[in-house]
Amino acid sequence: MKFNIKIKPRISYYVSILVSFVILFYFAYKGVVAYLIHRELYGGGLDTLVLLRASISGIMLLLILLFFQFIKIPDLKSHRTVLRGVFIGWTSVFVILIIVNLSSIYFVIMTATVSFFSLITLFSLEDQIKEEKNTLTEKEIYLLQQLAKKK
Repeated sequence: MKFNIKIKPRISYYVSILVSFVILFYFAYKGVVAYLIHRELYGGGLDTLVLLRASISGIMLLLILLFFQFIKIPDLKSHRTVLRGVFIGWTSVFVILIIVNLSSIYFVIMTATVSFFSLITLFSLEDQIKEEKNTLTEKEIYLLQQLAKKK
């Protein structure tokens, strides 16, 4: 499939990091508020709601760290594999949000946008990999020149 838009995988990771930050801060805020309310009403301890929101915030923090590590990958084929996983992950979150809680429309829109952007980046990456196969690296050109000089 010939795709005219050239998007680097790094941009897709940055968009995923941004959405993960939004989700992290939202659930961290909601968790702190739920903890303060629970502490005032019951005098301490942790509620299940507080723990769930803190867990979601922790998972988002780990995802952000993973996305920063994914940016450092130099190989396009590895980026393709990672972006497939990112696309599947965001799409599954999108579908689950639609099924479970359609009233949180902002999260549905954010996850749909990131999923769609990952898909576009994946198509663009497929074309970049095909173009890379047809070009020679500098080392290959150097070796061919050395081989031509010997003859």
